[in-house]
Amino acid sequence: MVEPFAGKDASPFGRRQRRPRGARIPVTVVTGFLGSGKTTLIRELLSRPEGADTAVVVNEFGEVGIDNALLRASSDATVLLGNGCICCTVRTDLQESLRTLFAERARGAVPSFRRVIIETSGLADPGPVLQTFASDRALGQEFHLQSLVTVVDAVAGIDNLERMPEARHQAALADRIVLTKTDLADNAVVEGLTARLRDLTAAPMATAINGMVDPDFLLDEPPDLPARDLSHDHAHAHSDGIDSFVLEFPGPLPWPVFEQAMAVLTGLRGPDLLRVKGLVAVAGCRGPVVVHAVQHLAHRPVELEDWPDSDRRSRLVFITRNLAREPVEQLFAAVAAVGTGSLRASGL
Repeated sequence: MVEPFAGKDASPFGRRQRRPRGARIPVTVVTGFLGSGKTTLIRELLSRPEGADTAVVVNEFGEVGIDNALLRASSDATVLLGNGCICCTVRTDLQESLRTLFAERARGAVPSFRRVIIETSGLADPGPVLQTFASDRALGQEFHLQSLVTVVDAVAGIDNLERMPEARHQAALADRIVLTKTDLADNAVVEGLTARLRDLTAAPMATAINGMVDPDFLLDEPPDLPARDLSHDHAHAHSDGIDSFVLEFPGPLPWPVFEQAMAVLTGLRGPDLLRVKGLVAVAGCRGPVVVHAVQHLAHRPVELEDWPDSDRRSRLVFITRNLAREPVEQLFAAVAAVGTGSLRASGL
């Protein structure tokens, strides 16, 4: 198991960055169940000025790459991953494809591009895609995972969410939700689907008309991972036990306290930490430290030059499976109590 935060090399954050992305190439992952309209959405985006200079990586489940053929006419740099699920052997292909794209851009073999869009198979759980960017530090030097966009079909969406765990994971992990085919569904069905999605995610939603949606909705970097408002009392345990919650800390945290709390949490419940993302006020740092973890793997922590707003509190968003807020909150409190006492005793 890889410990995401513990270790002597975790504390130095390197040069401060203006934004988490820095100078790296932003990557948008577009996921959604079979037939949801992912390819149509991407084709329409590529036809707009905002979608220019985009490389596309396509993963299809099947013998013939149809989506790849449809998108190749819209982008000069399109890569088809082999037959299979992107969460299995194709994960390695994804890493190699991104490295190859970067190398070929550098030597002029493909036109220059400013961003990458990855279209996953409709049967893919996006979690391993997120893990790829968390675990491959070399890849992270050149590419930045900007957002996960999930496309949901208004006609078949409710049925897919009820029957298919992949569809539920695609919705729960999303930074953005795009509803499609709303013109083919009754208003009551669309309202029911929206309510069902709100059980799984607080991600902003937009409706695509014939694949068209505001490009900024797809390409802008979300400041935080969305989480549902859990201020009311009853428990929020939903399909497959997926839940989300926010932890906030009023004052700066010593980095050893934060990394040890996360090390204990991932050691005990790593597979159930579907996503963790947030800004941490670290004692001794001018700006916040951006943290982003997927299960037991984490991106390299990055210190920003300054806070994005006047709120200086640490805030961590957790998307979990069968793991409630209370024990996580208690763990952080216990480690903080022990850690700060130890630091005082040592004179730090």
